[in-house]
Amino acid sequence: MTGPQPAATTVEAMVIPSDEEIRALHEKYAPTPEAFALVYTHCEIVCAVAEQLLDRSGLALNRSLVRAGCLLHDIGVYRLFGTTGRLDHAHYVSHGVLGHEILAGEGLPGALCRFCSHHTGVGLTRVDVREQGLPIPEKDYVAESPEEELVMYADKFHSKRNPPVFVTADSYAASVARFGEEKVIRFKEMRTRFGTPELNPLVAAYGHSLVGTSEETPPATDGGG
Repeated sequence: MTGPQPAATTVEAMVIPSDEEIRALHEKYAPTPEAFALVYTHCEIVCAVAEQLLDRSGLALNRSLVRAGCLLHDIGVYRLFGTTGRLDHAHYVSHGVLGHEILAGEGLPGALCRFCSHHTGVGLTRVDVREQGLPIPEKDYVAESPEEELVMYADKFHSKRNPPVFVTADSYAASVARFGEEKVIRFKEMRTRFGTPELNPLVAAYGHSLVGTSEETPPATDGGG
């Protein structure tokens, strides 16, 4: 659903894996076919959202890096599936750090690893980690490059909850408000920069419902995805 399948690319001396290589990594770490379908489909959808926003905005971002970041960002979720196939929701926020560790262990460059650890919510600060008692090292996990920011933003429009759903911009904005006005402002800034995606074509393509009320929106600490 995400268009042509590019081969591995070299960007500023950094080799970006191809779609096929990224899919192989998902297959390597997915504990079950069901887990693979859940996570990889979500990553494909986030990629489609990001590429739609790129096409509409005309921003001069590194498209290959954005695509790889979208397809890899949630690979750490596989580490949270137990032997029964159930997802450990209590430690879900750690999936970014776990994904960073997976990609680093595979020898991928730090710029790609960061898409895993720096996409949750609208960015987690060390203060967030401490005050919310999150089960991850006390550090800042915020997007720094425009490519990281776009992947983070695109991720907010689809959730892997059961069943998976698309999330409107207004719905996510209402949900993230529980974490403070600064998070609302941060999301608004990204929305101004990248625009609001048209989700209806993706709803039709994937058959996932569109959530339009804050009461139905998954917790913002899930990163929208």
